[in-house]
Amino acid sequence: MSETQVTWLTQDAFDRLKSELDELVANRPVIAAKINEAREEGDLKENGGYHAAREEQGQIESRIRQLQELLRTAKVGDVPTESGVAKPGSVLTVRYDGEDETEKFLLATREEGAHGELEVYSPSSPLGQALLDAKEGETREYELPNGGTMQVTLVKAEPFAG
Repeated sequence: MSETQVTWLTQDAFDRLKSELDELVANRPVIAAKINEAREEGDLKENGGYHAAREEQGQIESRIRQLQELLRTAKVGDVPTESGVAKPGSVLTVRYDGEDETEKFLLATREEGAHGELEVYSPSSPLGQALLDAKEGETREYELPNGGTMQVTLVKAEPFAG
């Protein structure tokens, strides 16, 4: 049974990705024209321009498919404004069972953008799923890749102010 993976996005990120997709789709004829021009130069085996244009076309088509799938499964929400509960778009501070140190990360998709030195964990990852909707002070358990389990306590949840 294959479950569609939901991607959490802010409206801003959704609009930005949709704009990128529209631009890539609109540029398809430009790439096709490049390929045709290069094809007319003759021998395709030794035609660097042709191969470069084909490579570029492959990369663009791959990104188009990736964006289409991402936007198709996107769940658009607002950046949380409340502290205290783990929601997509929150910066979480957690403590793993048996450790004194805490870890701080953003609960969001990588498509939300790079956030400097702040790690980004997806809400659909095992850790993200376990922490989703947790309240500060609450301990949750999640499955590790090796089949074991780990307990994690939500120390702090605050809206991301990026």
